[in-house]
Amino acid sequence: MEKDFDVVIIGAGMSGLAAGIRLAMFDQKVCILESHSIPGGLNSYYQRGKRKFDVGLHAMTNWTPKGTKGKPLSKIMKQLRIPYDEFQLVPQKQSSIRFPNHKLTFTNNIQDLLDEVQCHFPNEIDGLINLITYIEGYNDTDLTSIYSSAKDVVSTFIKDKILLNMIFCPLMIYGSAWEHDMDFSQFAIMFKSIFLEGFSRPTGGVRTIIDLLSKKLKQQGLLVQYKSQVQQLHKVDNKISAITLKNGDRIRCRKILSSAGYRETLNLFEEKLKEDKKVIIGKMSFTESILILDKKPCEYGIEDTIIFTNDSHEYNYRNPNTLFDTTSSVLCFPNNFIKDEEDEGIFRATMMADYDCWNKLEKDQYKQEKLNVLESSKALFLKHSGSEIKDLLFSDVFTPTTVKKYTKHENGCVYGSPTKTRDGTTSVEGLYLMGTDQGFLGIIGAMLSGISMANYHCLRN
Repeated sequence: MEKDFDVVIIGAGMSGLAAGIRLAMFDQKVCILESHSIPGGLNSYYQRGKRKFDVGLHAMTNWTPKGTKGKPLSKIMKQLRIPYDEFQLVPQKQSSIRFPNHKLTFTNNIQDLLDEVQCHFPNEIDGLINLITYIEGYNDTDLTSIYSSAKDVVSTFIKDKILLNMIFCPLMIYGSAWEHDMDFSQFAIMFKSIFLEGFSRPTGGVRTIIDLLSKKLKQQGLLVQYKSQVQQLHKVDNKISAITLKNGDRIRCRKILSSAGYRETLNLFEEKLKEDKKVIIGKMSFTESILILDKKPCEYGIEDTIIFTNDSHEYNYRNPNTLFDTTSSVLCFPNNFIKDEEDEGIFRATMMADYDCWNKLEKDQYKQEKLNVLESSKALFLKHSGSEIKDLLFSDVFTPTTVKKYTKHENGCVYGSPTKTRDGTTSVEGLYLMGTDQGFLGIIGAMLSGISMANYHCLRN
């Protein structure tokens, strides 16, 4: 392996792959280090027999029609020089937010959500239109912005508490590292990506995106170094200087882009850094069930692509301090995109969960609780379809400890630390963050983060 690099990238997730492509385009000497044997990070895949499964991806946000300009997806295509058609995106049919006695259906056309609010919350329609206007004019990608409460801002537009909670529900569970609230910049990003743009799924699932980025990397002459776990970071005069790998290899570099997480990256130094004390450890983690059904969801009467459920008028987004929480969930039906490419029916259920509770379990207890998650997922299917699953062909369950094992994120936190570094900088010169703790989430957000950090910190000069 070459021992001297301009930039070392820690992690071959979406942000790392995108950053690597961007840097290689400008002849930077780049090394991408990945501790596992496959790329993707939080959005990866695995295989059981002949079945292939996505991990993380329910749907890609930020869908826009071909030819749209100035949106995150089009920016990625331009920066990475990848044509629209190569993403092979299939839009959703429709999704819904379901609270007691209230339901809002939305699509990739914002007018459908406006019509729903006009029907069910007529006194709030002007407030929602004004909120959309405000969000469209808001610079959510400002790297210098500081935290402000999204609920404080949004409540000046939306007065009805039930509607406010229903709007927050999909945005928080799909992207908030904060409990009970969100940073308004993050709220604006998520609102645009889900409501103003929309959901889609690449044909073939997340592997299509990973293969596309991997192919582009190879074209640029850059390969990922797999099974290369970083043991320690080194600095001289507070400037990043080198990396030591677990196998003992030492790599010299001028700059590092890390997607390992804020606290997790700082912990790679031998001595504690002053800023380590200010970085909050994230608490939001989840269980995920994957069920292969005997019939397609539409045959059970389910037409929604994604259902966001909540059992009370108040949406309580937080670490539940229990193994898992059935009162709120995300139900995904990959068959219910406009084009159904799946041979079998698929149902995925996601619930908020607590890492500490799962981490304390003995092996036999752990297996039993995974079965309990599965049974709760089947009960959610019955509740929202009105039918029991007659013949379950296959199932698998992931927990917060699974997330910790494959991502190394403390607490198995999916959305990183509530402490974000919007411009990617740390207290060490030459060390920059990208991905979740830089503040951009999801597949599109992660790629945009890798590109923007590469441009901002490595290519500007």
